[in-house]
Amino acid sequence: MKDVALILGAHGNFGAATAQALRAAGWEVRPYARGTDMAAAAQGARLIVNWLNPPGYHDWARLIPEITGNVLKAARASGATVLVPGNVYPYGREPGPWGPHTPHRPVARKGVIRAEMEARYRAAAEAGDARVILLRGGDFLMEGAASVVINSLILKSVTKGRITNLGRNPDALHTWAYLPDMARAAVGLVALGAALPAYGDIPFAGYALSMSDLARDVARLSGQAVRVKPFPVWIFTALSPVWELARELREMLYLFDHPHSLEGNTLGSLLPDFRPTPWDSVLTRHLRALGVAVQNPS
Repeated sequence: MKDVALILGAHGNFGAATAQALRAAGWEVRPYARGTDMAAAAQGARLIVNWLNPPGYHDWARLIPEITGNVLKAARASGATVLVPGNVYPYGREPGPWGPHTPHRPVARKGVIRAEMEARYRAAAEAGDARVILLRGGDFLMEGAASVVINSLILKSVTKGRITNLGRNPDALHTWAYLPDMARAAVGLVALGAALPAYGDIPFAGYALSMSDLARDVARLSGQAVRVKPFPVWIFTALSPVWELARELREMLYLFDHPHSLEGNTLGSLLPDFRPTPWDSVLTRHLRALGVAVQNPS
């Protein structure tokens, strides 16, 4: 009999990528129907993947705690392990590389919300109420995914020889997670079972690249001149009173000026045979999806 995974947010970026990786590993994947009884849906599942994320950062202060409570209730009722994709918001402007021992000192409201969410998962695991794997990555990479920032903003004008920087410092390191790789790593961690602690806070290092690095690599692969252009942040400021997404995005722009990366030693010690997709291959896939011819594909 196949192991069963309940996927919350199965059509979202992380949910879909993890569902695909689980199926490839022989799991039965069960999408969760929003609005139904989550604890009932989790019966018979060995894993709950929580990618229920309010679109456009909508009403996080109310919805994230509500989702967290429902997930923990479902985990207690079913005995399933919870897999949560973490982000870098709780670290604020702490020096890096960031890892499980980096203090949580968020500087943005959404960072506070996520830090509180993680604290609830940790407390439940330490109390013996749930087993939780928090796999933490940076901004998502996924070719063809319109909702990820690298496609929707940063590389949006790449066919015109421009890369858009959402910060002021084009040389600030920024951390990126290629979703198919992150999903493979997640499945590998789940397979370790009791070899993991009850609460595993595990960084997914991915790639640490600045906008200058990205422009250099795009130019190298495409053979075209590429320049970095700053985004007119005043647009977010002007629209914030009437457009929720603009207001929420503006709050997180500091991450494009504060140099940061995630350490890879923790994941490497747990999954020593894991090999990420080479960066040139990832970037080539993104450029081709955006209509850029690549001279030296990897």
